[in-house]
Amino acid sequence: MSASTERVDELLAAARDAMERGSYAPYSNFNVGAAVLAGGEVFAGANIENASYPMSVCAERNAVAAAVNAGKRSIDAVAVVTRADEPTPPCGGCRQVLNEFGPDMTVTVESGTGERAVWRLTEILPHAFGPSNLARGSGGSRSERERASGSPPA
Repeated sequence: MSASTERVDELLAAARDAMERGSYAPYSNFNVGAAVLAGGEVFAGANIENASYPMSVCAERNAVAAAVNAGKRSIDAVAVVTRADEPTPPCGGCRQVLNEFGPDMTVTVESGTGERAVWRLTEILPHAFGPSNLARGSGGSRSERERASGSPPA
């Protein structure tokens, strides 16, 4: 689903507000805000760094968490705002998390100068790993394992 221009502007404003009010980035100084549109509602989040970098959480994942905690299971669009000179897309991990809730969502990013870029999530995360890749049971079907290993059937 594609969000209207007004909804995208609303998402960007919510993402910008989240970045300004909530971003905690004392180590990288790379402040990020994100907002998702889920079930007609806007949920925002900001990045939160930690001295132990792997424990940091991206703005996009915090916005998704807010939506999921509100009972939403489908996301139509995401907006990401930074102060960078160029529009900065979500990282690979965030793309994967976003894919869980809306592979066809619109991704709009805005730089500190107001420059925007827009993609479909499937464009920036082609061949995503998703629920269809998980077979019931242990390790998938024999043919799936064989394809993954490149080995012919025995």
